[in-house]
Amino acid sequence: MSQEANSIHFPPGAVIVIGRQFGSGGRKIGKGIAKRLGIPYYDKALLSKAAESLGFAPEIFAAADEKKPSPFRSLLQATYGIGDNFHATSICGEKLYTVQSDVIRRICDKGPCVIVGRTADHVLRNRAALISVFIHSPIEKRVARIVMRSDCANSDSAAEMARKHDHDREQYYNYFTGRQWGKASNYHLTIDSSIISEEDAIDFIVGFVKSRWKELTQE
Repeated sequence: MSQEANSIHFPPGAVIVIGRQFGSGGRKIGKGIAKRLGIPYYDKALLSKAAESLGFAPEIFAAADEKKPSPFRSLLQATYGIGDNFHATSICGEKLYTVQSDVIRRICDKGPCVIVGRTADHVLRNRAALISVFIHSPIEKRVARIVMRSDCANSDSAAEMARKHDHDREQYYNYFTGRQWGKASNYHLTIDSSIISEEDAIDFIVGFVKSRWKELTQE
């Protein structure tokens, strides 16, 4: 455990959730926060592994991205049982989301952690020690980051990729939460990663976390 973690009092249900625009660096910031605090970090791939360890099919995260269910597909699944097969059981989008949410809650019951995406801020909204953060950045800055990390060969394709992922995440979040993805009032903190370094963003968030969790342990 890091020295930083030794100076923090973790209240019951402590969790940090990171929402992010595509290409904003939210995942790297989330990993940095988890490393600094000495607590587990979960994104889609790691949630899949955690699901398997809890007895769930790992495909519930591995095969399901942050996309709003297709009404037509859901109708086919409900009517004819057509859909993806997880352990020989057809699961529609809503049922899949319910199972994912259960996995997230079980993971958080095991101890403090950082989770990226998956509407975890909504799933865990009744936990007093939840801290939700949204990372955003202007499109031109995100395009440069996407190209730099070799996700795309040029700016035009990077911009298209960013807009598509953002659209999918927004539709998914809004559909399952009834709230507006990226709206500042839905989060404890929103940070423009284009005007602050990743390390400074981590410092700022960790400082906020330490202050908030200290208050909760003294109440």
